[in-house]
Amino acid sequence: MEFKTKTGELAKQKTPCLVLGVFEKRKLTGLTKDVDAASGGRLTALLRKGDLEGELGQTLMLYGLPGLAAERVLLVGCGKRKEFNRGNHRKAIAAAIGVLQRLHASEACLAVADPPPAGMDLYAAVREVLVTAAQKVYRYSQTKEDKKAPKTPLKRLTLWVSDKAQLASAEQAIQHGAAIAAGIGLARELGNLPGNICTPSYLADQARALGERFERLEIQVLEEADMAELEMGALLSVSRGSRQPAKLIIMHYRGGDPDAKPIVLVGKGLTFDAGGISIKPAAEMDEMKFDMCGGASVLGALLATCEMGLPINLVGVVPASENLPDGAANKPGDIVTSMSGQTIEILNTDAEGRLILCDALTYCKRFDPALVVDMATLTGACVVALGRHPAGLFTPDDRLAEEILRAGEAAGDRAWRMPLWDDYQQQLDSNFADMANIGGRDAGAITAACFLRRFTKDYRWAHLDIAGVAWLGGKEKGSTGRPVALLSQLVLERSGALKSAG
Repeated sequence: MEFKTKTGELAKQKTPCLVLGVFEKRKLTGLTKDVDAASGGRLTALLRKGDLEGELGQTLMLYGLPGLAAERVLLVGCGKRKEFNRGNHRKAIAAAIGVLQRLHASEACLAVADPPPAGMDLYAAVREVLVTAAQKVYRYSQTKEDKKAPKTPLKRLTLWVSDKAQLASAEQAIQHGAAIAAGIGLARELGNLPGNICTPSYLADQARALGERFERLEIQVLEEADMAELEMGALLSVSRGSRQPAKLIIMHYRGGDPDAKPIVLVGKGLTFDAGGISIKPAAEMDEMKFDMCGGASVLGALLATCEMGLPINLVGVVPASENLPDGAANKPGDIVTSMSGQTIEILNTDAEGRLILCDALTYCKRFDPALVVDMATLTGACVVALGRHPAGLFTPDDRLAEEILRAGEAAGDRAWRMPLWDDYQQQLDSNFADMANIGGRDAGAITAACFLRRFTKDYRWAHLDIAGVAWLGGKEKGSTGRPVALLSQLVLERSGALKSAG
């Protein structure tokens, strides 16, 4: 979808559809009042008939309004004025885009938020429109015919800016928003692909394709022989049960000073997880194709960074494998040696994500990173603890925790900090190895993070457990693309590119 900004007199804007906001009790936004005046009060007169009260997500299409150049006017309910925040703004935009997709009009002009929602400036509001619109029009079609696809899809969206002085900020928001939306879209598409298509080799090919598109992006893929030379015994132990060879995908984006330390993003890339010998229940096992959403989000964040051309150095690392039962697969009680030299007793082969991550995290030391953030659909325990709204954040670094939490709030892709006290480490004790790969039923998400912490003591590190937010189940089943928006915000802020925004 194409996006652009315009300013001037809204009533004179020629467009197939003009989208305006209305608050509850038929209260008009600032821009809607201007259009109402240009139409001789026709909007107010129509609203008095009671067809739209302004409740959140309500819509009403109007035709032939006098004094306006627009062919149609779509009114969208924004809820209570005092409660018009980021969440309600997002819902109003999604409702409007849903209607526009059903129209036989390929473009529209959007003038909903005036002033912007509580807690957001113009830059943030415009960027949110782009991300929300792109997510709403996304449709998976790679392995099925999309019979419900709109005959005339929405291709162009103009965002109205009432203050000319803020055009530069709005245009920057469009550039950033389009890049982040592209990253989210890539992560969603990779996550939605079935495991027989999206294999570790397929993920590596997608990374190579990104490298061909962007001059600043260099791709390196380590094969199993390379990993064996590095003594990545934990990672390779997981892939032994699969016919698909494991890959360690490394993506270098060099946009900053050559001597500047990079941010490193590490994403779990389990393209299918049957649990291995500790096999999962059959119900909903198909959703284990989403176990690579951490890796997909790293690719998405790298794409967004490349599209924005940020002045920063960024490294993406994706350990990719399958976890299947086989005669060569890990067995409960097996002991493997990680790249760090620490030995691990495998008490549950379904706790494999931490096994591939620990070797990848050890590998990250060679980059002399400014910080490392890993993300993984790691534990069902995190879903039990936090539900499906925030990602779980674990780090021993208070300042880094605050930075990531702020980025999540700013991007509308929230995280919630969980404890990482040393008290939990004793649950990983083993009689036969340096540690066990699980710590028992209690505090499962925390002990998983404690396991990873043992491999990250040489640099600043944070872990995001995204098991609750990476995909939706049920009727709306599909990848969400989270936490690409959070990661992109973190990189944006670190790069200094936001100093001129807003």
